[in-house]
Amino acid sequence: MMNGVLAQQLRERGQRYRIIYGVELPRLEAYAEELRTEVADHQSRHDLAQALWQTETRECRLLAPMLMPADLFSPDETDEWAFQSRTQEEASCLVRYLFAALPYASDKAFHWMAAEQSEVRLCGLLLIARLMRGGGQLAPRDEAEFMDQADAALGETDLTLRKAAYNALLCLAEKGLRQQRLTDSLLARHGL
Repeated sequence: MMNGVLAQQLRERGQRYRIIYGVELPRLEAYAEELRTEVADHQSRHDLAQALWQTETRECRLLAPMLMPADLFSPDETDEWAFQSRTQEEASCLVRYLFAALPYASDKAFHWMAAEQSEVRLCGLLLIARLMRGGGQLAPRDEAEFMDQADAALGETDLTLRKAAYNALLCLAEKGLRQQRLTDSLLARHGL
C-alpha cells in the first residue's frame, strides 16, 4: 500500500511520525472495513485500535479511530486521544470516524473549544461543525458560547484553527437567518 511520493511529501511538510507509508485515506478506509469484518468482536477491535493509536506510525494512528467501537470508547479515552492528536489530519479522522458518533460529542466539543492546546481546540471546532452539518442544533446559550470560542479562534495566528472556526461558523449560518446575521457580523469584525 505504500505511496513513496506522498510519504516523502508528508516528511517534507514536517509530519512528526517515526514511520510514514503515505497511504491515502480512501485506501485506509477500505482496509479498516476489511479489519472490521475480520475482527468482529468489539473488545478486540477496541484493544487493536488502542494499540494502533499508541504507535509512531501515521497510518496506524489514522486507522485507530476508524476501528474503535464508539460504544466502548469512554469519555476519558476521548479526552486522551484529543489531547494526543498531533496533526490536522489526525483531528479530522478522529472527528469523522469516531468522535461524532459518541453520545457525549457535543459536551466534548464545547469543552475542547476552550482548551489551551491548539490541536484540542481544533478537535472541538471540527466536531461542532460536523454535528451541525449532521442536523444538530445549538441552544441559545450554546450558540453564544460557540460564537465566543469561534471569535477567539479567528483572532489566532494558527491558520488551521482560523479555518476550522470559519467553517464551523458557516455551518451555524446555515441554521437560519438570525444565525446567518450573527455569523456575518462576527466574520466582518475579522475582515472576512
